[in-house]
Amino acid sequence: MTDQRADPESEAKLVEISLTLATLLEEHIGPWVARSIEQRAAEGGQVSPALLADAERAATEATAVVGGRIRELLTTDIDHQMSTPLALVRSAISYPTAVLAEHRVTAPDRPVFETDAFPDDIYALSPANFADIHPDLRVPGLEWGAAKAFVHLKRRAS
Repeated sequence: MTDQRADPESEAKLVEISLTLATLLEEHIGPWVARSIEQRAAEGGQVSPALLADAERAATEATAVVGGRIRELLTTDIDHQMSTPLALVRSAISYPTAVLAEHRVTAPDRPVFETDAFPDDIYALSPANFADIHPDLRVPGLEWGAAKAFVHLKRRAS
């Protein structure tokens, strides 16, 4: 993540923050998937041992697949990042959605804005921010955004 127009200290700090965020997201994405399944199913009284087992399987798979994508994104130079880590986490709703649909869990009514903004999120699981995944992600997510913006502006200031 280096660029000759940005100062090495800012670049190194961005790398450090990016790696921290990637590690924390990998740590929390699986539990978030499992928790999302359990909470949505519990709302309708539709929790079963089979659903819980499928939730754990989905959590493991989401950690491996989406966690890997997040790490790849966050270790790519910012000038080549075509997404954000939060967008990648939002793509992980396919894991709990598949489990919930397979177990015929009733989908909630959603406001029109949510339906338009997140048409594939029939169970209203998309996180609005990093803290929705886990409170420990709030500060690292903000730090990453600020560090990325700072380096981006520094690179273009020259």
